[in-house]
Amino acid sequence: MVIEVAPTYAILEVGGIGYHIGISLQTSSQLKKGGEAFLYTRQIIREDAHFLYGFASVDEREVFDLLISVSGVGPTSAMIMLSSLTGAEIANAVSAGVSSELQKIKGIGAKTAERIIVDLRERMRKYSTTEEEISVQNDNKVRGEALSALEVLGIQRRIAEKAADKIQKQEPDISVENLIKQILKSI
Repeated sequence: MVIEVAPTYAILEVGGIGYHIGISLQTSSQLKKGGEAFLYTRQIIREDAHFLYGFASVDEREVFDLLISVSGVGPTSAMIMLSSLTGAEIANAVSAGVSSELQKIKGIGAKTAERIIVDLRERMRKYSTTEEEISVQNDNKVRGEALSALEVLGIQRRIAEKAADKIQKQEPDISVENLIKQILKSI
């Protein structure tokens, strides 16, 4: 039975014992105080403490396990990632090599994002969604890199975004370099 639910943890009573379990926002949204719950758990034992993490689905737990296997990504960082993005969204970003998507997550810098992609790209493919969605993320990567480059050149982001939208509708498979050139011509 769920005794208490917060965004980052839940207290579940099992056989008269209360367990404090770390959870993601996705899992938190599926639990109701006083209701019955089934969570897939992972126990992590450290010298000074034992931690219990709970997940609403097996896939979410498996993505967590993959994330903590990367050097520099601990259980807290993995739970923050799973609270910021769904397991499928993380897998899509990793499979597509879109480090900017991972860097939007609190505590994940460029080096960590790249390390996650290098270490997990192949292993995350089974959790990602359709190739079409991966293609959309690649388009977002191209767009993001082009907009960042244009900002460095002093172009207002709002103006560059409008031009990028028009150009990418006409040429969905455009490269970063060509997108930058086309935007510069259109402004």
